Amino acid sequence: MSSTTPALEGLPLLEDLGPLEGKRVLVRTDFNVPLMEHQGALVVADPLRIRSALPTIEYLQRAGATVVCCTHLGRPKGHFDASLSMKPVARLLDEYAPGVGLLENLRFSPGETGNDPAFVAELIEGFDAYVNDAFGVSHRAHASIVGPPQFLPSAAGRLLASEVAELGGLLHEPAGPFVAFVGGAKVADKLGVMKALAKHADTVVVGGGMAFTFLAAQGRAVGGSLLDPSRIEECAALLDGPTKFELPSDVVALEAGAAFGAGCSGGTVETFTGDIPDGWMGLDIGPESAARFSELVAKAGTVLWNGPMGAFEDDRFAEGTRAVAMAVANTRAMTVVGGGDSARAVEQFGVAPRVDFLSTGGGASLELLEFGDLPALAALRAASNAPRR
Repeated sequence: MSSTTPALEGLPLLEDLGPLEGKRVLVRTDFNVPLMEHQGALVVADPLRIRSALPTIEYLQRAGATVVCCTHLGRPKGHFDASLSMKPVARLLDEYAPGVGLLENLRFSPGETGNDPAFVAELIEGFDAYVNDAFGVSHRAHASIVGPPQFLPSAAGRLLASEVAELGGLLHEPAGPFVAFVGGAKVADKLGVMKALAKHADTVVVGGGMAFTFLAAQGRAVGGSLLDPSRIEECAALLDGPTKFELPSDVVALEAGAAFGAGCSGGTVETFTGDIPDGWMGLDIGPESAARFSELVAKAGTVLWNGPMGAFEDDRFAEGTRAVAMAVANTRAMTVVGGGDSARAVEQFGVAPRVDFLSTGGGASLELLEFGDLPALAALRAASNAPRR
């Protein structure tokens, strides 16, 4: 972890909580885990997020604290929903960290997303300190995120601090060349972070459905591919800027009317270089683009990857994302993979252990890269025990 990362300045860490023997500590975790039915009961399908919180929990327990975690699960919209109860998570948490308590789903109360002061008061009652280790929701100004630091000595947990250090460090002192891959479907969701990355990266590579608005800004025909006409001017301005942008030169496309997605088949699939004919929908970068993008990774000093290169959940359109995943796994560069679909891709292709840093946050990662700060970090820096430097 780099102590020179600006986003870490003034952020209280676990060591700033002081002696914890005999104290009760509330830990905001991100246990928003997938559930599945097994032998007639709901169980946790992927324990990664629970395991990720263990370094913080174990530190607090070794210091003599009683630890109680709190989290949300799904989107119950302020009402009790038995299918989103924390009971399956609590059972698994007890296996990993015996003696740690877990409150019921925070979002069963409308006060959580509404940042209701009364809900904050109820949440922190009986606690002596607060720890935020939920990076994935730290861009939300929710009660459990921004409320407790106003009243309790507070700290960033190990996971939250590592995310801030690694992602913040990308924009501070990246080893060059710094190549940023940005993919996904909606260009509107990523324009802000792309503008921020353009100030720091040597090259920005654009893939996924959002690439077609950039291609249209170059004057290319994109057929029936995903397109946001309202963003063409912004994309053109980025392309005209000083930072080099790399776009797909060839795409793998599906004929009009055919279905795509996990388990889909049927319909004609073609690879087009240059313009895409009317009706055809581009759903992946082509082999020429995949080879070119992979070469950029091989020559880079730092690689950030946020968003897939195509509809990789459909095997017919997975090769572009697979190629980038393998290039990221094989490079000597410092590699950081953002949360969400790109994290799922490196897991799917079996290369997650070969990534230097795999972020747990999707929207939080993007907002930290775009703005350099998050509501949760600002709240922690305002806590009474935060270091004043």
